[in-house]
Amino acid sequence: MSTEKQLIECVPNISEGRDQSKIQAIADVVETVDGVKLLDVDPGSSTNRTVITFVGEPEPVIEAAFRLVKKASELIDMSKHSGEHPRMGATDVCPLVPVANITMEEVIPYAHKLGERIGSELGIPGYFYENAAKLEQRQNLAHCRKGEYEGLKKLSDPEWKPDFGPAEFSDSVKRTGATAVGARDFLIAYNVNLNSTSTRRANAIAFDIREAGRILREGNGLTGKVVTDENGEPKRQPGTLKSVKGIGWYIDEYGIAQLSLNLTDINVTPVHVAFDEACRAAQERGIRVTGSEIVGLVPLRVLVEAADHYLVKQERSLGIPVHEKIKIAVKSLGLDDLAAFNPEEKVIEYMITTGDGSQKLIDLTLTDFANETASESPAPGGGSIAAYCGAMGAALGTMVANLSAHKRGWDDRWEEFSEWAVKGLDFQQKLLALVDEDTNA
Repeated sequence: MSTEKQLIECVPNISEGRDQSKIQAIADVVETVDGVKLLDVDPGSSTNRTVITFVGEPEPVIEAAFRLVKKASELIDMSKHSGEHPRMGATDVCPLVPVANITMEEVIPYAHKLGERIGSELGIPGYFYENAAKLEQRQNLAHCRKGEYEGLKKLSDPEWKPDFGPAEFSDSVKRTGATAVGARDFLIAYNVNLNSTSTRRANAIAFDIREAGRILREGNGLTGKVVTDENGEPKRQPGTLKSVKGIGWYIDEYGIAQLSLNLTDINVTPVHVAFDEACRAAQERGIRVTGSEIVGLVPLRVLVEAADHYLVKQERSLGIPVHEKIKIAVKSLGLDDLAAFNPEEKVIEYMITTGDGSQKLIDLTLTDFANETASESPAPGGGSIAAYCGAMGAALGTMVANLSAHKRGWDDRWEEFSEWAVKGLDFQQKLLALVDEDTNA
């Protein structure tokens, strides 16, 4: 039985960015659900829109999202709303994002469950989009939102029948608008630091690597005539990285140029792949990458996968503790180039408080653990002791595998020993979890 918790993130965008009291009241309902952590509230005045981010296990997150949509529908009157950003409802969009120990396929049913509750219990119509879409044309959010709030009379059109909620622009819908509920991949805003102040050269590197590439021109790549296809549309030279958007810019605060990248699918292009390709493309233009920065929060696996990538390149064992892998990822990606990188403030899993505040056995010192065992309390008992002894045995085996992986003369067997070290570390972590699980049973 796995002890690892499934985590999903929810990022609802509400159509209120100016009235702080309303924004706060809507955000506050998230924290009324046990097991959900409110991570960020980001209002925008010109867009009159606020992005709220929270995370937790699936069922509590779905409950928190439902309560948020309900509160937003009570406080926001869409018939009086205006703003620069496209929108169609009080809660305009509500995407769910897999973070840890859960697949996209497992997230989709939760999106459907949330949408159906919004429709049946709140009477708010809406559409499922991106990976949660039930119709191919609705995968694109812009398609679902076509006509925005002002075009919601389309609800009664069979072609635009909502996936959930009433198919009419009733008086209540005039107030709440419609909501798009989706399931999408984790998006990472990622900046790569350059030893240059040239925005022009930073843009050139960004165009080299971003999926959209650059517009083709005759002769001079900057001033030449745009090359078009038979429909008169500009032809493009694709970049080298899929699922990556990017531009170059200059940051006054740091006094350097950066590549500002959006990694829209980290399963297609992980952070470490984007970093390596940025280094290669920059070097071809005589520029050096000095480091990078992650904007916002990231799942732990982003750093672990980066560390594994660089360990493999060094032919080093992967069977090392997570905190060591984080150090390797930070140094390899230069995440501490501009400011200290604190995993406790940047990794989603570390931002979430777990448990009820009680002391865990595995957090005790060896002496305290032994004294607790010797006390009159029936716990910890034989099961916890056996699990701890097993964990120490697995740790010892992992140590031997790691030493063997780097032993002189066995260089051609490092992968074999690395695999055993990874297995040993996995057994160690599972057995450590059982130390407390046995006592709590």
